[in-house]
Amino acid sequence: MAQTHLTGDSSVGTWLDDPIGGAIFRELLSQAGQDASVLKPVRRLALKRLVKLSKGRFSEELLAELVRRAAEGDVATDAAASAPSTEQGVTADDAESTTPPEAPEWVERVSEGRFSGKTVVVTGAGSGIGRATASRVARERGRVIAVDISEERLAEFAAELPNADIATVTADITDDAGITRIIEAAGGQIDALANVAGIMDNMTPVHEVDDATWKRVFAINVDGTMKLMRAVVPGMLARAQGSIVNVASEAALRGSAAGAAYTASKHAVVGLTKSSAFMYGPGGLRINAVAPGPVITNIEARFDSTLGAERVRAGMAIMPDAVEGDALAASITFLLSDDGVNINGQVLASDGGWSAA
Repeated sequence: MAQTHLTGDSSVGTWLDDPIGGAIFRELLSQAGQDASVLKPVRRLALKRLVKLSKGRFSEELLAELVRRAAEGDVATDAAASAPSTEQGVTADDAESTTPPEAPEWVERVSEGRFSGKTVVVTGAGSGIGRATASRVARERGRVIAVDISEERLAEFAAELPNADIATVTADITDDAGITRIIEAAGGQIDALANVAGIMDNMTPVHEVDDATWKRVFAINVDGTMKLMRAVVPGMLARAQGSIVNVASEAALRGSAAGAAYTASKHAVVGLTKSSAFMYGPGGLRINAVAPGPVITNIEARFDSTLGAERVRAGMAIMPDAVEGDALAASITFLLSDDGVNINGQVLASDGGWSAA
């Protein structure tokens, strides 16, 4: 069998589409009781990214073994025979001319000094979108008040940027005492707030949702967002300037992205954003929201309802590829920064075009 030239820097899609790499990869997935469909959201990512994203299930050793086997053409005959050459029965000879090339992976470009002299509060800063946003602000010379419920995750984040101006605050944003600690850590000036912290529901429709799920989702996604806004707005009004970005969701724009509790909570975040933008716009504040589509984060969705799973998965059929948190951080920091000077009361759908479908 001919050798192939696949590395850890090759995308997951490139591996799956390669006759040798694809056969090896599908063999591995089959052993785990899965198929290639589980990798659709990460097709554009380099294979080596799975080491971090899989939380230990895909190790450095396994990556090295896959690369070695691909280089040596080490694939079981039955696996190679059963591996699909291309999608929808297109022959290997035709694939090169009919399969469109995958878009190159996006590369973050930091704007030096964009947040110089500004203090920015970022919630959910220990992981996912919040961590990427806090990192982007810090690397663009802002002072970051990084907030998360996990002290361990905050410590890991701060350690990654030892020369940055980062103050970590372990706090529950639903707790008034936690809100007080955040404001105290920021000192006398908060120039911007990124309300990123949030939780997903269990995909239950309204006739199956339980009170505990409803209350917890609203407490974090809505109450926590409101409490921090309420705490920072007076200082911003006193200086006649300030920017707030609330993280909503694709579920704030449609009804097919989550369960009743999460969907309702993110619609509430949009309402809170628009009302506040109207109220405080004349006072020099800008308040906007970002509505992410599929993002690779540590927020795990559970399907506790048969009906919910069936309907939501049907709605996800046209979902674009997932992105990592830094792609959302680019949208959030744009609105937080002075680059968003003329934008107020808007919901930016940063969803890869999902909302256009």
